Amino acid sequence: MNQDFTPKIVSVFQEGYSLARLKSDALAGLTVAIVALPLSMAIAIASGVTPDRGLYTAIVGGFLVSLLGGSRHQIGGPAGAFIVLVATTVATHGVEGLIVATMMAGVFLMLAGALKLGDYVKFIPYPVTVGFTAGIAVIIFASQISELLGLRLAVKEPGALVEKLPVLFAALPTFSPAAAAIAALTVATILVLRRFRPTWPGMLIAVCLASAATALLHLDVATIGTRFGGIPRSLPLPQLPQFSPELMRAVLPDAIAFALLGAIESLLSAVVADGMTGRRHRSNVELIGQGVANIGSALFGGMCVTGTIARTATNIRAGATSPVAGMLHALVLLLFMAIAAPLASYIPLSALAGVLAIVSWNMVERPAFVALIKTSRGDAVVLLVTFLLVVFRDLTEGIIVGFTLGALLFIDRMGKSVTVAPHDDEPERPLDNTDSKTVVYRLGGAFFFGAAATVGSVLDRIADQYHHFVLDCSALSFMDSTAANVIAGTVRKARRAGVSVYIAGAGPELQRLLETHEVHGTNVTYVRSVDEARQLIATRPA
Repeated sequence: MNQDFTPKIVSVFQEGYSLARLKSDALAGLTVAIVALPLSMAIAIASGVTPDRGLYTAIVGGFLVSLLGGSRHQIGGPAGAFIVLVATTVATHGVEGLIVATMMAGVFLMLAGALKLGDYVKFIPYPVTVGFTAGIAVIIFASQISELLGLRLAVKEPGALVEKLPVLFAALPTFSPAAAAIAALTVATILVLRRFRPTWPGMLIAVCLASAATALLHLDVATIGTRFGGIPRSLPLPQLPQFSPELMRAVLPDAIAFALLGAIESLLSAVVADGMTGRRHRSNVELIGQGVANIGSALFGGMCVTGTIARTATNIRAGATSPVAGMLHALVLLLFMAIAAPLASYIPLSALAGVLAIVSWNMVERPAFVALIKTSRGDAVVLLVTFLLVVFRDLTEGIIVGFTLGALLFIDRMGKSVTVAPHDDEPERPLDNTDSKTVVYRLGGAFFFGAAATVGSVLDRIADQYHHFVLDCSALSFMDSTAANVIAGTVRKARRAGVSVYIAGAGPELQRLLETHEVHGTNVTYVRSVDEARQLIATRPA
């Protein structure tokens, strides 16, 4: 097998796996499972599906991500970032459509990994990732308002924020003080434990406390049992969905969005893990592992799987040494289903909404958001456009438009960074046996289509003023075909005006590119340096 596509767990066992490492991984896996348990159910409910599907996703998808992925510490499962996309897919195409889209996304992720496209995800601009993460956080919080306040909606809750707010406002008279109190208790417990006992599983403790309060005080609030009838005690048998060309075409945009967001989220999580551990993940192996995990999750009735930053960081802090920790976390969740599934019926939905309120708050990278606003006008525009489009339009549209704006901003900055100026060494001084009509210009930086107009306007002025033109390309880091065509146009103009052109310092690849664009002829000479060009000019007849 090609070493580039070897899962990390293989290299772990090649190094030697000891009992001490197994103990560390077992403790980390238990810790992460405690965090993942309430989150998986909360994310599933917020996504418009039953809580058991969140557990299926965490168990099957999480196990396969750790087994086949390219990161030692990655924890896979359902993620808050997918709530909006999954809820929209379920509302439009049903659960069957969601499962088909998840399987298709898995295939796309595997293809992306096989084609080694994982390296390109890093080119998504930082303001885009901060903007869409903040936008998702706003949407997640907005989706939990009805549960946080215990509202009874007269109509089905819309997905779009602009349409959602009037519906929520109209339902305010149905406000439930009991549900709001349970949500407040959950949030307060999490925050207090985070402040004074940061190593304790705050989310699980908060949900257990809220469940106990609901049961003991006989509060009239919606629970998993009253809304969904509880969760099963085992995984379902794997089953293929009912594929049809019509359904596959209908969910294709959703599958692409799942794959794109899954790739971004998982590789960002892997990068965070690398920064915490000093190790390096294999991005393309990670994509293949994520793809298999999505297919596996869908076969068991689960939803989208991706690497999760918070759970991965928890895994590392808990002392995980290998992917075995992630596999054990999945097995612990399976054990919970087998033993304690009936207890999940008592969990209040307002408590899970409180958990997601904390998750959405944590998702917003507030220092980064403020820093990008202050850094530059361009970064601020990319950030705010991405954020606003995600909140008020569509997640995929926000990413695409943000990426496009970021790319245009980069092109503009790179175009301005290219230098075209007279040579430092007195370019217009007379040379021996020549006239004074000689000039040397130096190109520096990346000369590409973004700088073509600027550089071309400078170079075009030489034909009417000089007899000899030396173009020093030794400081060029890159040149594309558009730039080569600009130089070709300058050479043609110089030829008509009888100007001799010397191309200095062009390496073999650059010279081939220029010659391909017809930068050659009787008036063009390629030389190694500016000094060599001057020597040739000095020996020319006056």
